[in-house]
Amino acid sequence: MAPPASAGGAPGSWTTAILVVRLQKYLADAGVASRRAGEGLILEGRVSVNGHVIRVLGSKVDPVHDRVLLDGKPVRERKKIYLALHKPAGCVCSHQDELGRPTIYELVPKEWQIVNTVGRLDFNSEGLIFLTNDGQFALHLTHPRFGIRKKYVVTTEGPVTPEMLALFTRGVFTGGEKLKAEKARLMGTSRSKSIVELELSEGKNREVRRMFESQNVVVRRLQRVQIGKIKLGELKPGKWRALTAAEIKTLLAET
Repeated sequence: MAPPASAGGAPGSWTTAILVVRLQKYLADAGVASRRAGEGLILEGRVSVNGHVIRVLGSKVDPVHDRVLLDGKPVRERKKIYLALHKPAGCVCSHQDELGRPTIYELVPKEWQIVNTVGRLDFNSEGLIFLTNDGQFALHLTHPRFGIRKKYVVTTEGPVTPEMLALFTRGVFTGGEKLKAEKARLMGTSRSKSIVELELSEGKNREVRRMFESQNVVVRRLQRVQIGKIKLGELKPGKWRALTAAEIKTLLAET
C-alpha cells in the first residue's frame, strides 16, 4: 500500500524535504521532456517516485533523496551550470540570430550550450552577464520582486548634468513605461563626453539607453559592471568563468 498522500498528491514522506520541486520541472531539468510534455508522461503513468506511480500533476520530489524512474529507468537531474561572461559589444544574446550576427554562445564550450542568459544585453552593449540552466536562479535574478541591482557605466556624447541624473532617480516616462534608476552618479564630464554610473533594480528592455534617449543624449558606450554583489572585475571581453558556490549563495540570498 502506498504511503499517505500530502496535500500536493505526493507521498507524505516528501513533505520533510528541505528543497522540493514539482515533478514535471524535475523531468524538464533532467532534459527528459519539456514541462508540458512531462505532464503528459505523468498522466500516462510512466513516472514513478520511490516505487510509486505518480499520476497527480503538481506532485513534488526531493532531487537529492527521491528515486525517480521514467518507464522503469532512472532519471537524474542535469548538473547545474552557472557562468559569468564578459559579453563584448557586437554580439547578441540569442542562441541563433536571423541576421547571422555572432552570439555569446559561441564563446562558451559546446557541451555547455544548454544554458540560457539571465537577462540580456543588447548588441552594442557589453559587460557582465550570467548564463545558467537553473530556471529558479534566473528567475530570482530577473524578477522585479527580488530587486537584484545591476550597475552600469555609461559614456555619452556631450555633457550630462546633475539635474538630469536627479530626474533619472525620480523616474522618466517613455514608451508608456516608467524608467527609474536607484542611484545615479556623475563620474566625469566635459564638453565632448560624460561618464555616468547608474544602478537599476529592474531589467526592462533597453532601459538604460532609453533613459538617455528620453533626454536626447546619445550613448557612446554602455557597460554592465556589476550584478548584485558580483563584479565584472578583471574578466576580459569574450571570456567566462564559473561562479563559485559562495557567489551563487550570495546572489540567491539577495532580495
